Amino acid sequence: MPLTFLTADRAFDATDDVALPFDDHDQWRRPYRPGPWRVGAAALALLLASFVLLAAVIIVAAGAMSGAVVTFVLAALIIVSALRMLRVGTWVSRHGVRRVGFFTTTTVAWTRVTQVRTVQQPVRWLGLPRTVQGQALILVRQGGGGGGGVEGDKDEVLSRIEAFDRAADTVEAWNAEYGVAAVPAATR
Repeated sequence: MPLTFLTADRAFDATDDVALPFDDHDQWRRPYRPGPWRVGAAALALLLASFVLLAAVIIVAAGAMSGAVVTFVLAALIIVSALRMLRVGTWVSRHGVRRVGFFTTTTVAWTRVTQVRTVQQPVRWLGLPRTVQGQALILVRQGGGGGGGVEGDKDEVLSRIEAFDRAADTVEAWNAEYGVAAVPAATR
């Protein structure tokens, strides 16, 4: 079973010169691959879930059904958390840019984005409060509100400069294709 949310599409390989190489621009796509820390943590969580499921089977064999139900629910929560952890990040499509968090998802339509720019600023490291100096991709919304973009996922591409540059270029290309400048004034 392919896990399409785990990898970026092959169209984002460094050899491609096309920023929007997809036939279906309505499908949400991640412009970068998930970082090794996130994939490793999800793999460890799934390994833990397999042990919890084994324990649940042993509990069922022992005849304690209430304990087995609790253990199966715990295993299901671990599996769902691991899959959600892999899903967290920035996604783009014709409709806008989507920032998927662990508990929340925010979508900003391209018509609401007035500017996409790369800036030097402190970025969080591995999602921790500690910051390091780096680049961030900032989306400026209509009305002056910032937010969204790849800046929240810098830990995904922190040591992979080419991946960040490719992701930033991709988000800028999607904005150029579907953003405010691409929409005729009569339809806004």
